[in-house]
Amino acid sequence: MNDTTETLKKPHTFRRFKNGESMWTDWDDLTEKIFQADRSYKCPTYVHRTPPCQGSCPSGHDIRGWLSIARQMDKPAIAGMSWQEYAFKRMVEANPFPAMMGRVCPAPCEDGCNRNEVDDFVGINAVEHYIGDWAIEHNAALPEPGPSTGKRAAVIGGGPAGLTAAYFLRSRGHAVTILEANEQLGGMMRYGIPGYRTPRELLDAEIKRILDLGVEVKFNVRVGKDIAVADLERDYDAVFWAIGAQKGRGLPVPGWGADGCLTGVEFLDAFNHGWVFSTAKRIVVVGGGDTSIDVASVARRLGHVKATHRHDAGGHGVVGFTAQDVAGTLRREGVQATLTSLFPIEKMTAAEREREDALREGVDIRGGVMPIEVLTNAEGRVRALKMCECTMKGMTPEPKPGTEFEIECDIIVSAIGQMGDLDGLGELDNGKGFIDIVPGYKARKGEKHFAGGDVVRPHLLTTAIGHGRIAAETMDRFLAGAPTDKRPKIDVHHFNLLEELHQRNLEPAQYDHVQTRGTSAAEWAIHNYEDRSAAQIIPHGDLFKGHFKYDPRGKRSEMHISADEVLGNFHERISGFTEQQAVHEGERCMSCGMCFECDACVIYCPQTAVKRVPKKERAVGRYVYTDYSMCIGCHICADVCPTGYIQMGLGE
Repeated sequence: MNDTTETLKKPHTFRRFKNGESMWTDWDDLTEKIFQADRSYKCPTYVHRTPPCQGSCPSGHDIRGWLSIARQMDKPAIAGMSWQEYAFKRMVEANPFPAMMGRVCPAPCEDGCNRNEVDDFVGINAVEHYIGDWAIEHNAALPEPGPSTGKRAAVIGGGPAGLTAAYFLRSRGHAVTILEANEQLGGMMRYGIPGYRTPRELLDAEIKRILDLGVEVKFNVRVGKDIAVADLERDYDAVFWAIGAQKGRGLPVPGWGADGCLTGVEFLDAFNHGWVFSTAKRIVVVGGGDTSIDVASVARRLGHVKATHRHDAGGHGVVGFTAQDVAGTLRREGVQATLTSLFPIEKMTAAEREREDALREGVDIRGGVMPIEVLTNAEGRVRALKMCECTMKGMTPEPKPGTEFEIECDIIVSAIGQMGDLDGLGELDNGKGFIDIVPGYKARKGEKHFAGGDVVRPHLLTTAIGHGRIAAETMDRFLAGAPTDKRPKIDVHHFNLLEELHQRNLEPAQYDHVQTRGTSAAEWAIHNYEDRSAAQIIPHGDLFKGHFKYDPRGKRSEMHISADEVLGNFHERISGFTEQQAVHEGERCMSCGMCFECDACVIYCPQTAVKRVPKKERAVGRYVYTDYSMCIGCHICADVCPTGYIQMGLGE
């Protein structure tokens, strides 16, 4: 069954009340509803809440904000600025890597999208991909850094968390130095993911934007070996640890460690450094997450070198020939790649699209099985992995007796988890290969130390970006000598109405501090507006979904590679949106928790109490207002509001 057939089974019309229903089931409740004769003290209030897409985004993107720009509702305040540049500037307020995340983020935002209750989620990831590529093509720059504070911050590790922290620290005027153990920046975006998923020229462009702000970089420096922690504490005012999780976990079974055993981190790191030229004929990858998919897919692309000549460079180690081998004299053939998972295939943690691509490319995926023992030959090399079927009790596998079997192989790759490489950094190590933190990403050990990314908790790239952003805010307060603020319950980059008014020169007047009754005529107040975004996410039940017609999601075209075509194919698999497609997806956004200027409340108000704000005074979130002297509290405006922006509250 295809997506279209499945989608058409969903209902696409919505009614708040069914025939015969009434919101007034007990007339005695009228007093509790605050209705009195022909008027009410319960009138419309405009309440901003966080949409579920943003609440689900680990980096804290203002997704609704840049989709409203894509839909052409939120126009740039600067004359001549394109909507794409305006959307890019909104994106990088939370995440400086839209081109990368638009490609590889598994998009939990789309899982949370309220549009799923109407037809299908908004293609958020695809719009981000389009804007990210547009920004690179048009050399869009990040905002200039603020005035110098005279403070110096060291960032240890140039991966997504470290680069993000460096960007936000530098934007606040602090001098930033990145200390990177490798010869290039990018961390897991470069050394943990193959280039056909994170194209290197685009990654380099997004990194260069950050360095262009004046961020200093020192390559091939390993803290704890080349430089001591004490030296950092002496030379810098604050230190952010973003060293990632560079050590993979081996299989906890007998025989692990034999010749032919390695971790997924080791495999991908060697490949992305250009050290791997081929792999073995038969490879088993144990995992079930995105890393295991990448290992198996890379192995299928690399293939196996069947024959060599005497003058070829040596060095046939665990992962195969080195990159110095003479490619023209080697004959390649396909690799048998098997991926195993404790969970059934449909419950694997890997993204569904990545899993389907791997199956299409010839990876044999087996779910519901667990490793028992690594079997070796007389020379001590891997010859097979003994496994059995299993059932999961929570996160613990339970073997099924009598289901044992062997998978013959030459290499076994363990992709079951990672931890940090904290050699020489014992003062920070929590004993498990990670750095413990307190709220705000301050390290539990060390006055000047902060940490984020995989060394705190291995997760998504976009999670590491969110860590870097929040940690930079905490570090900024620390460097200013200010106490650390309590982080909001919903810790994302929130829409700020005052900032929106400021950029359009519509900010309220200065408060005169003269006591007065009521603010309806005061120019220093923002009227009938409440911001609950830091504490509330708006559910789909608060939206009038009947406003939205069926509108199929636009999809990016993908290059699907068959098993016969995968060998040597390292081309990117996803094609970006056109401008027209990006605009269409913006139009599909339901703008949950924020007015999107549909006029429904104005049209349906029987008292004409709801009115449009004068055009010259309009801004996002300030499109309509209520004249409380005319409002009778009939609730119609709240009932017909598609976005849930209107709630009935106490008026005058």
